[in-house]
Amino acid sequence: MEQVILDVREQDEFAAAHVQGSVCVPLSRFAQAAPGVLQSMLGKKILIMCRSGKRAGLALEQISQLGFGGQVSAEVYQGGILEWARQGKPVVSRKAEPLSLARQVRLTAGLGVLASAVLGFGLDQRAFFAAALIGADLALAGLTGSCQLEKLLAALPWNKQHPGRDCSCG
Repeated sequence: MEQVILDVREQDEFAAAHVQGSVCVPLSRFAQAAPGVLQSMLGKKILIMCRSGKRAGLALEQISQLGFGGQVSAEVYQGGILEWARQGKPVVSRKAEPLSLARQVRLTAGLGVLASAVLGFGLDQRAFFAAALIGADLALAGLTGSCQLEKLLAALPWNKQHPGRDCSCG
């Protein structure tokens, strides 16, 4: 009997690492998407996989609730993709990319304002000036389309390896 892996993790988890040839039907959309997918898997042995096994068990229950319990041969792959990889079986994974410049600007600005506020309230009120500078840069970016924080972050080594990445913060 032909075997197929049904991966019930979310799309971002699946994109990060999955078993070659597996089919992704996220548990969050399982009730809507699974009937069509399961119909195409009749006569095949289905291994249901998630990260470690819990969501796969929930998907197995839903298969019965959807009326496919007696029609498909399905079982949970115990331990999920973590166990699969631990056993040295092949996993397709994407190489981690640095955050986009837009996200780096938001993260840096947010953390800078937060740190300024904490320091301003806790240690020295002059720290509030850093929050004001960050706010001024973001306001100017909105007016002019040129973000100084973006330019600073773009010059960092991990961003030089990915030319052409755009922030569009203004």
